[in-house]
Amino acid sequence: MARGGVVLRLLATGWAGLFVQGCFIASKPPSPPPFVSVPGTSVTGTASWYGPGFNGHRTSSGAIYNQEDLSAASTLFPLGTWLMVTNLANGRTVKVVVNDHGPYVKGRDLDLSHRAALVLGIIKPGTARVRMHVLSTPAGGPVLGPRYFVQVGSFSDPQKAQRLRRRLGRYYHDVEVIEAASNASRHYRVRMGMFTDRASAEARALTVTHIGLHPLIISE
Repeated sequence: MARGGVVLRLLATGWAGLFVQGCFIASKPPSPPPFVSVPGTSVTGTASWYGPGFNGHRTSSGAIYNQEDLSAASTLFPLGTWLMVTNLANGRTVKVVVNDHGPYVKGRDLDLSHRAALVLGIIKPGTARVRMHVLSTPAGGPVLGPRYFVQVGSFSDPQKAQRLRRRLGRYYHDVEVIEAASNASRHYRVRMGMFTDRASAEARALTVTHIGLHPLIISE
């Protein structure tokens, strides 16, 4: 969850539908990363990998995740960015396309597919320090900076969160459930995005008020 600042709460303007409970807090976005996502740029970070539990699920780009494709998830680069990733411990390299958002774990910058992680030799250690070199970005790819999401619910029951995700997933490809812990409790937040400008996030939020949801715009 982002720190500082205040979020915009949109009031429902349509007919009543699903009642979503939860307490939402958002805040001031962090400073933009110290580089621009343009071809030729490199950045060093920590990579992990994801596989069986997500295989066959829809990614943030709309594509179906195949753990044996050479792909990756990141929030540092626009979807559609091609990267040359180098494992700094052994010098192995692999070319991947960013087609998903993640990883949502502090200190990690890239989630590789199973096959990409196998090529780089990070299956057993689980993580590795890597260099991410931008080969190409999609036309109009944005400069890295604040990212916006539309949060539509927060639940203590993960099943309720997944039901809402599936409901919205019939109409939107970028719905996900994010697990968050505070003290001894856990919450499961359903959100949509990412959006690179607030106006786009507000437009999406407005569409879901018409089915009785009470969205919040958060930034990180």
